[in-house]
Amino acid sequence: MIENIRLSFQGIFSHKIRSFLTMLGIIIGIAAIIAIVSTIKGTNEEIKNNLIGSGENTVKITLKQGDSEMQFEWSEIPDGVPVIDKNVIDELKAEDGIEDCTAYRMQNYVDSLFYNNSMLEGGSICGVDDRYFDTMGFQIMKGKGFAERDYKGDRKVCLVNPSVVKSLFGDDDPVGKTLEISGEPFTVLGVVVKSSQFEPVINSIDDYKIYSESEGSMVYIPSECWPIMFKFDVPQNVVIKAESTDAMTNAGKAAEELLNSRLSVSKDSNIKYKSENLLEQAEKMQKLSGSTNSMLIWIASISLLVGGIGVMNIMLVSVTERTREIGLKKALGARRGKILMQFLTEASVLTSIGGIIGVAAGVGLAQVISKMAEVPVAISTPAIVISVVFSMAVGIVFGLLPSIKAARLDPIDALRYE
Repeated sequence: MIENIRLSFQGIFSHKIRSFLTMLGIIIGIAAIIAIVSTIKGTNEEIKNNLIGSGENTVKITLKQGDSEMQFEWSEIPDGVPVIDKNVIDELKAEDGIEDCTAYRMQNYVDSLFYNNSMLEGGSICGVDDRYFDTMGFQIMKGKGFAERDYKGDRKVCLVNPSVVKSLFGDDDPVGKTLEISGEPFTVLGVVVKSSQFEPVINSIDDYKIYSESEGSMVYIPSECWPIMFKFDVPQNVVIKAESTDAMTNAGKAAEELLNSRLSVSKDSNIKYKSENLLEQAEKMQKLSGSTNSMLIWIASISLLVGGIGVMNIMLVSVTERTREIGLKKALGARRGKILMQFLTEASVLTSIGGIIGVAAGVGLAQVISKMAEVPVAISTPAIVISVVFSMAVGIVFGLLPSIKAARLDPIDALRYE
């Protein structure tokens, strides 16, 4: 085998231009496939990160009536919806795949939130427990967070996000300032931001709608302070943090089932806790993207077919050119199998070199596409390995006919060939 490989390289380098032109179809096909697969993988990762976030692995479980999230304007939680206390949180954290858990209350679009004479437009109030910021992946950007005593509800304090700072305070330091929420004064302790520096890529109005809710103005207060402001209660929602991205769906379903098992509402009310399945949404979008791009892969594969035909053609020429050499070898006792293996090896080496060059060209092409079209790419190692192996297979398949022709040559006729 080593001798066959040596002879293959010798034959290839003795006809450099011809060999390169023969490999060109393989190079173009492999490069196109690598570039397309890398772009698909990069796009899929972007879709996944845009929907799920960068390593947060959080799943929201919200109380819904039908498909709509419930918004309450009355003074009591609907009958049969119990409070989510510490014992329930501990039960949720004990479920497989759940790393952390928090309960919160949310009031959207509060129109009674002021700083001096400035009103916060479209702001939301969130009543949180002591696990909320860790579970959601927040950190203090300025000032300080809630202390343990703040969660007892006897101090009117709050935290704000950068959007509130921009809307109400401008260039002023918000720490220590007082917000008026529903007529009650709340002291701003600090500013909170996401721990990760993840920023979603917004390319369309649909992307904007997905992210706009999470990017709005948010004011956070301890959950025990909720009755001070609104004088009425609302049902709590839950956020769980899964151990991994892949565990998000199952962990969300487990939390949903546990919370629903504690409800005692009538079936006609259609009130249930439902978990958001961002992973499933990402997979659907990835499949839509993949089905489109798979057509491009098949089109690129035509280049490999053309390259394989070129290999077959040049190997047939090589057999014709080396007819006397083949006859001499057979006259000296070389068996058909030896001749067959020599030409198959040469065809495989030729296409393998083309495959390796094609991989390098594909990686470079993917980077060029990324910069010019501003799309993400992620180089796929399995695609590289498969491409090289496939290029060898092309050499074997398309080199088989010329190799059989060489192996079947009559030694006497071959020696007489001019």
